[in-house]
Amino acid sequence: MAKKKNKKIKKMNKKKNKNNKKKQLIKRPKKIQVKRENKIKNIQVNQDNAVQQLPQHKKYLPKSLRGMEDILPEEGKYWDLVIQKAQDLSEDYGFKKIETPVLEERALFEKSTGMTTEVVEKQMYQFTDRGQNQVAMRPEFTPSMVRAYIEHGMFNLSQPIKLFCFGPLFRYERPQSGRLRQFHQINLEILGSDKPVSDAQVILFCKTLFEELGIKVSIQINSLGCTECRKAYRSKLINYFKSKRNRLCQDCQKRLVRNPLRILDCKQENCKDLITDAPQIVDSLCENCHSHFVKVLECLDEAEVAYELNPFLVRGLDYYTRTVFEILPIRTEIAPIKKAPKPEEKKEGENKESLPGDKPAEVIPVVPPMSALGGGGRYDNLVGELSGRETPALGVAFGVERIIEELKYQNIRISKERAPKIFLAQLGELAMRRSLKLLEDLRKEGFRVAENLAKDSLRAQLEMANKIGVKLTLILGQQEMSDKTIIIRDMSSGNQETIDQEKLIKELRKRI
Repeated sequence: MAKKKNKKIKKMNKKKNKNNKKKQLIKRPKKIQVKRENKIKNIQVNQDNAVQQLPQHKKYLPKSLRGMEDILPEEGKYWDLVIQKAQDLSEDYGFKKIETPVLEERALFEKSTGMTTEVVEKQMYQFTDRGQNQVAMRPEFTPSMVRAYIEHGMFNLSQPIKLFCFGPLFRYERPQSGRLRQFHQINLEILGSDKPVSDAQVILFCKTLFEELGIKVSIQINSLGCTECRKAYRSKLINYFKSKRNRLCQDCQKRLVRNPLRILDCKQENCKDLITDAPQIVDSLCENCHSHFVKVLECLDEAEVAYELNPFLVRGLDYYTRTVFEILPIRTEIAPIKKAPKPEEKKEGENKESLPGDKPAEVIPVVPPMSALGGGGRYDNLVGELSGRETPALGVAFGVERIIEELKYQNIRISKERAPKIFLAQLGELAMRRSLKLLEDLRKEGFRVAENLAKDSLRAQLEMANKIGVKLTLILGQQEMSDKTIIIRDMSSGNQETIDQEKLIKELRKRI
């Protein structure tokens, strides 16, 4: 009997254990589900916290990101002028248009622009995309254009390759006048030429562009030499700045160890004072680099391009070699009028000497600091470093916002857009529909016609025609639709004449 009881107790315990395990198995998924729900909630909370939410009683007012601006219609005439001038000139000089993607591999800019440059260290918009690729929004054009040259096998084409491009670039820096986080540049590149005349041609392009825009500029030029030249010059710079290390800014103290040439590009006043007495790189140029630089200057002299030698011009990117240059605006400032001293009053009866008049105001040409409209130079090693195939190259970049700012500052007149001389006014549903075809017919015949098809009131349309200042207004109403006629109104005299629609083109050619 005892054995039977023990067996029963064991069976009962086994059943309990099995039931407990089943319950645990049933409960586990619930726990997992709760954990997952909690994770999702936490993620949602974190996302909500990351977004700055306005109070519920206030409406969300959208606005552009800091340092990224809209180009409004009234600014369009400046943009059209600069871009069109640059594009027309680039075609005249034999450059072909190219477009590159906004997103590139981050490594492209790290290996070309340079890890020690501010562009890569501080300013690049970079992130990991969903495919875990390290990408960057292009901070400059040259690496992208070199990448396109290599990737599409342009080595095999007739050299040199001359490329032109325009578009937006992105740098995370403190926004200020003429310097935004999204900005636009015009770039020209010549790949496959080591001739000094190519350097001179690019600089001549700069001179011609700004002459046609009406902006007076100073072209500053220097040579950075080759890799061998810079070794000796680098030692001279380090020795010069070592004893003055404490007077350098924090960034330049780091540059002294990593890349001392960057010190020459510093805009801090303390550093600029020290730079004036620093060794000059032209004194360290090897025979080949010196000869190349002299030939560039001779070509510029022959082309009658005025320039200034600037021995401390280095540009801000690591890939530059030999010729470098910058284009700075020349602004005129009026010196204060110097008044003549008051003469002592003479007694009555004495002859009074003629008083000297006030000196006329003097106009002084001034080059403002940190205001380069463009710049560039040679980068003979860059293509080889990225592809293993040595290819000399050079280029130039122009800041479009900077140029537009200078056009406004110097009050340079922009030619007005081609204003319409005809206005088409319509009245009624049938006339409104017919107007679409009529407008297209007039456009094909070369007439520029203003309209406001969204307006039903004839009076409002005539007021708009007056405001625009058109010469003629065409009036199309229900009666004209049935008669297949149209009214021509002379806006200066107010006289009106009804003619057949078929004779409209011929009549307009007579009157305009």
